[in-house]
Amino acid sequence: MQISEIMTRDVAIVSPDDIIIDVARRMADNDIGFIPVGENEQLVGMVTDRDIVARGVAEGLDGRSKVREVMSKDVKYCRDTDQVEEVLANMGDIQVRRLVVVDDNKQLCGVVSLADAARGTVDGTRPSLKGVVQPGGEHNQS
Repeated sequence: MQISEIMTRDVAIVSPDDIIIDVARRMADNDIGFIPVGENEQLVGMVTDRDIVARGVAEGLDGRSKVREVMSKDVKYCRDTDQVEEVLANMGDIQVRRLVVVDDNKQLCGVVSLADAARGTVDGTRPSLKGVVQPGGEHNQS
């Protein structure tokens, strides 16, 4: 099974010049913890809720600070034609919960997360991840 079969296609992008309070609000409103950062039609980074807390709030930045001050610049990605099993193994190796998905032209076409894999039909993966990544629950942000 290819990543394109399980990835999330409707992906928001923020600018490095957006302010972190607006990005945090978008994350909370959409119950997401990760947004790719783009500039001039190029992916230049990723920002997570953890980035906002650990690199922003914990370092004394306020909500008017720019995304570029807290984002991760090392964009980890996979291709939409990659096999799910290989991508999941890679995610484990590099210790990430989500990856940007690009097409053959290296254009953003989606995001894949452990939740996508759990909802998919990956043999051996779904039962072990399903309970961990279901939307809602005690620690849901909304």
